[in-house]
Amino acid sequence: MLTSVDPDVIRALGDPLRLRIVTLLARETLCTTHLVEETGARQTNLSNHLKVLREAGLVETEPCGRFTYYKLKPEALAGLSEQFAALADSARTAAGNKRACP
Repeated sequence: MLTSVDPDVIRALGDPLRLRIVTLLARETLCTTHLVEETGARQTNLSNHLKVLREAGLVETEPCGRFTYYKLKPEALAGLSEQFAALADSARTAAGNKRACP
């Protein structure tokens, strides 16, 4: 059975800076200061992007003293991967199906 791909997740990953953040967080857990250094983005801009990623269920926070660390949720990406794999399988199966035009 095909499940629909979450548009909030796709929208979150569709922004180049957010995709860069996800790529960085795939390697290690980072705080906002690290992300500012790595991306060159302003902290307020990064905070807004991190909020979008959190709300889409892609990252989670971990408080550490006066800092907040961000960690990628691999299960969210794995679920997305499975949904795209199911779409690809469906497309392979339907390759010979063609609806007739009226």
